[in-house]
Amino acid sequence: MADKAEEQRIALLIDADNAPASKIDVVLSEVARHGVANVRRAYGNWKSPAMKGWEAVLHEYAIRPIQQFAYSKGKNASDMAMVIDAMDLLYAGKLDAFAIVSSDADFTPLVMRLLTEGVRVYGYGAQQTPEPFVNACTVFTYLEALGQPSEAGGGTQKARPTKQLRDDKRLVQMLRNAVEAAGEDDGWAHLSAVGKQISNQASFDPRNHGYRKLSDLIDAIGLFEVKRQGQVVLVRDKASARQKAKSGSK
Repeated sequence: MADKAEEQRIALLIDADNAPASKIDVVLSEVARHGVANVRRAYGNWKSPAMKGWEAVLHEYAIRPIQQFAYSKGKNASDMAMVIDAMDLLYAGKLDAFAIVSSDADFTPLVMRLLTEGVRVYGYGAQQTPEPFVNACTVFTYLEALGQPSEAGGGTQKARPTKQLRDDKRLVQMLRNAVEAAGEDDGWAHLSAVGKQISNQASFDPRNHGYRKLSDLIDAIGLFEVKRQGQVVLVRDKASARQKAKSGSK
């Protein structure tokens, strides 16, 4: 990983009311891929019996518990406290990125605000996390995709079969747009450039689809030609290549 990524200073903010304590080890491992979690805070009403699972891991992973009482029934005061702290940390100007652990779409405006200041936002939540929150993050990874590798190498998330991948119109269009944007005149594009184009378009992690790497997902979806030259992987849209060949033969 590049030195710049390793030097990133990250604030890890955990919505403990909406995140499982059992996944904190893999979340921290994932955050470490992007940089150093200088700030580690977990928000919740620690008087609640439901928070018992978190108590055992707070000290072990040097996570600071932030107590927030529920002042009104049915309202999540922890969310508000987390947003206020995030803005304070942002204005202090000592961080490069935020890692937010939650499955609550209410954090979407916060993510969008952080992005406007040029910081990256890494999101982690359950698979049922609403799409607005998922798509707002720089990268959002499902908690189910983290952990022990599955057969496809994408964590505990089951690999989506080819038909299901192809039926995902948003995924197919995103991949095709990225290959086209990164491609040369002959249609071939470096996979690394394709990955960069995708990250500029939207939040994306191949592990959310059950595949460890982008190249594994590209192979599985079967819509692209793949050419490997040593460490270099090149991809080309099959449909686009056929169309160009047909036009050239006229």
